[in-house]
Amino acid sequence: MPEQNKLPTLVMKFGGTSVGTAEAMSQTVQIVQNSRQDWPRLIVVTSALSGVTNLLLDSAHQSARGQVHQLYEAENRLRTTHDAIADRLIQDLARSVQVKQEIGHLIAEFSNLCRAMAVLGEATPRALDAVASLGERMSVRLLSAALEAAGVPAQSVEATQLIVTDRVFQNAHPDLKATQERTRRVLEPILAQGRVPVVTGFLGATPEGITTTLGRGGSDYSAGILGAVLPADEVWIWTDVDGVMSADPRAVPNAATIPELTYREIAELAYYGAKVLHPKTIRPVIDAGVGLRICNTFNPQHPGTRLVADSAERSRGEIKAVTAIRNQRLITIEGRGMLGVPGVAARAFGAVASTGTSVPLITQASSEQSICFAVPASSNGEVIQALEAAFAIELAQHDIDRIWATEDVTILTVVGAGMIRTPGIAGRVFSALGQRNVNVIAIAQGSSEVSISLVVDASDADLALGALHELIVTTNTGGAQ
Repeated sequence: MPEQNKLPTLVMKFGGTSVGTAEAMSQTVQIVQNSRQDWPRLIVVTSALSGVTNLLLDSAHQSARGQVHQLYEAENRLRTTHDAIADRLIQDLARSVQVKQEIGHLIAEFSNLCRAMAVLGEATPRALDAVASLGERMSVRLLSAALEAAGVPAQSVEATQLIVTDRVFQNAHPDLKATQERTRRVLEPILAQGRVPVVTGFLGATPEGITTTLGRGGSDYSAGILGAVLPADEVWIWTDVDGVMSADPRAVPNAATIPELTYREIAELAYYGAKVLHPKTIRPVIDAGVGLRICNTFNPQHPGTRLVADSAERSRGEIKAVTAIRNQRLITIEGRGMLGVPGVAARAFGAVASTGTSVPLITQASSEQSICFAVPASSNGEVIQALEAAFAIELAQHDIDRIWATEDVTILTVVGAGMIRTPGIAGRVFSALGQRNVNVIAIAQGSSEVSISLVVDASDADLALGALHELIVTTNTGGAQ
């Protein structure tokens, strides 16, 4: 289909809040209708209705503990939520009944899976993926029927037919070559008929067809994968905010939308706590050279944030955003005898990895007498226990004096391409904090040139965010140098 492939192709992903109510789904339908005027080849990826995935997984875990009494209420909530949208948006009675029946079968499947977990007394990762997949499988049927009712030719497609993954349940990794072959084989005939494929986000399947999920928030990743393998011209992520904000507006009321970010900047923001975009979304899009945009379903006229390729002219050293990762603890391994202890860092992080804990920040004194890193507060006790076991001999011999943790801290990250080459940025950051009497506990700057991270006491986090956000405005408007 060479001629068809030359037509502009767009992948649009809609999050849970964009389909979670009749009003929201109606707005999503309108956006799809309007977009078809400019994009003859349009693919829609949808999340589960907001709150549904949590409900499904909570019910599964409770069932595995033998608590099946809540299943009736969960089934009722699922049925009521989906049926209410069908009643509002699907006028054709026969079509509405059909959609409700299909969703009813999926709810029955949910109930059967949960009861099986109750009998077995466990919820395996494979079983949890089967349960978690049901939210998107319900949503995709509802949205495609709503589009049809509005005059948009649509066809629901389960991503288990498209995205081929490994067998790492709950956080599967896609095989892009196999995914490309399947995606083109399944979607191209639908697109050739002028129909809109409505695809389940978040899901994939092993080569044998066993359902997997791509990790929480993986619907963004689904859109990025499909955009890369088709390939699409652009991928648009529709959410409930006006693009990527310069800070969390709940903590910084005057936070504003950032019109343009480089891929490295958005990757850094995603890693350091900005929740607009799933971190893994970016890689397949970059590799395929596909454009990426983040938009607001409830304010579709707003241009949102466009993501662009890195370049020297876009690396002027401007500060673009400040993020915060809260509820962290700083763990320090220290001792004057560490200088002679081989492989302290490797052994330390091996011990941390054995607990399944992620480390978002590391800093080490050049004298090698201490090493310090952050972990989630909830993992603090387990990590210290693992470290004490790993260094039991060194602690006994006083080569390592102690392993200890702070109280709760917050990691603040200032993001902007080219900052490392711009004189005075770090000085302005610490001056702004000093003027507010905010003490900086630890500092880390990577070689990426994109960010500076620092750690402050949890009680100072909002004050520090406000101070650094003022610096963003000053720096980007040509203020104090």
